[in-house]
Amino acid sequence: MNKLIRFGAQIGLLLTIWLILWSGQFWKTPFILENISAFIAQILVVLFLIYIAAPKYLFTKRYLHFIGISVLILILANLAVSYFSPQIIEPIPRLRGMNMPPDDMNPREPHRPPSEFLTQSLLIVLSYILATVIEVIYYNQKNEEALIKSKAQTLNTELKLLKSQINPHFLFNALNNIYALSGIDTEKTQKSISYLSDMLRYVLYECEQPLVSLQKEMDYIDNYIKLFRLKSSKTYPIKTEFNVSNPNIMLSPMLLIPFVENAFKHSNIEKIKDTFITIYIETTAQSILFKIENSIPEAPVNKDELGGIGLENVKKRLAIIYPNTHELKITTVNNTFSVSLKLEQHV
Repeated sequence: MNKLIRFGAQIGLLLTIWLILWSGQFWKTPFILENISAFIAQILVVLFLIYIAAPKYLFTKRYLHFIGISVLILILANLAVSYFSPQIIEPIPRLRGMNMPPDDMNPREPHRPPSEFLTQSLLIVLSYILATVIEVIYYNQKNEEALIKSKAQTLNTELKLLKSQINPHFLFNALNNIYALSGIDTEKTQKSISYLSDMLRYVLYECEQPLVSLQKEMDYIDNYIKLFRLKSSKTYPIKTEFNVSNPNIMLSPMLLIPFVENAFKHSNIEKIKDTFITIYIETTAQSILFKIENSIPEAPVNKDELGGIGLENVKKRLAIIYPNTHELKITTVNNTFSVSLKLEQHV
């Protein structure tokens, strides 16, 4: 709402009030003429507030200047009303053929009772105060909308940044696995490339959407595990259990993957002995439950700190996308690192 529209709306409100007052006097011409100067004064003080006083002093936090100039403009407005109103009503008796007393020839002599002048002065002051309140409300609302928009843009930028930090991490791991296979088994290398192709397709295209189906996230996890298993002919102690009644339930893309990557990275699963990874996914009508556990070697592997940047990014994304609809628990008990994540379904 621009200044002109707000000005017109406030003048319309003032006009409505005056019409009610005038109708109470049965539209008597003297009453209208006596008060029209007060109405004009109200228009001018509101105009002054919207275009000068509020933007230049009030909204720049120059409060003393605003109060001082407001008091000054209200005094001038009331002096103008007291000066011009008698001149307006002065010709009325002459039109009716009435004789004017000599004292009434002085245009500066007041013709109205003090109570009437005080009433008009009060209306001018109240109209200025009302206009100030309306301007402050509009200003605060506008600032709040701008703040919300700014926060949304910031969150969107942060989400994109967090996603961009996820993708290179996954890609480097996959390429290292394929490189290790290339000199050992051609058939496994071809399978690895196929798995990697599906994973890249998901990352590059599906992850551009704000939400994806749980099925696509599970397919990615499945391909990730298959790609890892192809590194060796050994049987890795990796267990998955997906009790998913609704695979089309939606969630934010690449939300579960960092937990899986973290488990593979810190469990030292390549050693097989005394290691394990267990992945469990379950759905209800309104939620997704994801659990993952992995062993922690007695002698820590020379890698990043357990959890690392990947899990920190997930926590930030959860705080942004699921601020009040997620429950994340991360525990370490008896050399077992456990993650439990519950997500409420996106509407």
